[in-house]
Amino acid sequence: MGKAFSEITQPPSEGIEQVAYLSWWHWTVGANWQHPYGPDSNIKGKDNYPVIHIAYDDAVAYANWKGKTLPTEAQWEYAGRGGLKDQDFSWGNRYSAKKANTWQGIFPFLNTKQDGHLGTAPVESFPPNGYGLYDMTGNVWELTSDWYSVGHGGKEHSLNPTGPTKNASFDPTKPSEGSLHVIKGGSYLCAKNYCSRYRPAARESQAPDTGTTHVGFRLVSVDG
Repeated sequence: MGKAFSEITQPPSEGIEQVAYLSWWHWTVGANWQHPYGPDSNIKGKDNYPVIHIAYDDAVAYANWKGKTLPTEAQWEYAGRGGLKDQDFSWGNRYSAKKANTWQGIFPFLNTKQDGHLGTAPVESFPPNGYGLYDMTGNVWELTSDWYSVGHGGKEHSLNPTGPTKNASFDPTKPSEGSLHVIKGGSYLCAKNYCSRYRPAARESQAPDTGTTHVGFRLVSVDG
């Protein structure tokens, strides 16, 4: 059996002004949730940090074990907005480095760490949203159960909608990756010049078999 591997981020050295697109991602043998930066790293002292390097099936298996589920995209967005309507962010209409763990500066060359963090931050480092939920914005992207397609396809007119079927899932920006899941919330790598998807309405696609240093998950309680 081959060794497991996952994706980690490695920003370019300071002073470099130009790098190849996505060159800050590296497949790393031995990287997993217990060894987030390779086999020589560990999670000692990280008990209150979000778990990372979790592929979709791993998250589902854990959810089943806990008697819970992953949220749909609609459930996640409802929770992420915290009761606000027609607002860009989960706290209002103006971006604030004091509200979430995102990237301040020019990605991937300079992070000013205005929010106090370079990578992931401990849970509850920033204020909760209107529903009392922490880190719905930034820190790590969060998996949802919905398959990804471009746009919402009329879901905004449905009650508690779900996404397309697996066979109908496609992201034209990643044509070789097949069916992908929706992730929400943005991460500590999202900057104004790159990604900037730290809005409740924003979304991205993620391969179900890939773990990374900036994707995690949270669970939904099952009624009844």
